[in-house]
Amino acid sequence: MFAMGEPLNGIINLNKPTGISSARAVAIVKRLLPCGTKIGHAGTLDPFASGVLLMLVGKATKSCESLMDQPKQYEATIKFGATTPTEDPESPETIWPNAVVATSESIEAALPSFIGAIQQRPPAFSAMKVGGRRAYDIARKGGTVELVERTVNVYGIELLDLAWPNARARIDCGRGTYIRSIARDLGERLNCGGYLTQLARTKIGKFSIGDAVTIEKLQADGVERSLHH
Repeated sequence: MFAMGEPLNGIINLNKPTGISSARAVAIVKRLLPCGTKIGHAGTLDPFASGVLLMLVGKATKSCESLMDQPKQYEATIKFGATTPTEDPESPETIWPNAVVATSESIEAALPSFIGAIQQRPPAFSAMKVGGRRAYDIARKGGTVELVERTVNVYGIELLDLAWPNARARIDCGRGTYIRSIARDLGERLNCGGYLTQLARTKIGKFSIGDAVTIEKLQADGVERSLHH
C-alpha cells in the first residue's frame, strides 16, 4: 500500500477493450489517480484493437521510448477477398475482383517474404506525417497520400487458423510495424485482397495479455495493486 500523499509511479499493464481509443483509455485511468499525477502510454492501439496497452504513471513516463522499442506480439484476423480504404473494419469493404481462394499452403508459402527486415508502406489512414500533417487527416478529406516505404522488423508470423475468407495469425515484430499493412500486402501477394478485421496485442516485452488488468478491475480495486516498478 502507498502512504497518503505518496506520489504514484509505475507501469500499468492494461487490457484495452475494443471500441475506445488509447487516449480515451488514458483519460479513464487518469481519473483514478491523485490530482496532478502524470500519465501517458507506450504504443497506440487503434479503437477496433484490444490488448496490452502500457500506462506509464509518474516517473515511469520517462521510460516511454525504451518500452516502445521492446518487441511486440499480436494475434490478427485477416479477411481475404476484399479491401477497405482504412485497411481495417472501420470503413466499407470492396470485394476484390476475381479473387483467388487462398489455401493454408499458399499463405504459408507467402509468409517468409514478410519476415525479417522488410520494406513496408504505412497505411494511408495512419498517424504518419506528410508535410507536417497527419496522413489520416489528408486521407479523410479525400486527398492523395503518398507514404514512402520504410524498414520494419518482423521476427515471425505463424498461421493459426484458416476458414476462408478469414485467417488468424500470430505476428512478432518490432517498433513501427503496421499489422494493417501486412494484411493488405499479404492479400495483394495472394491475388485476393485482404484487410484486418480483428487485432489483439498479446505482448510488449515482458508484459503479456495474461497478466493485464481491465479498466473495471482498476476502477474496483484502485491502481496501486496493478503498478509494476
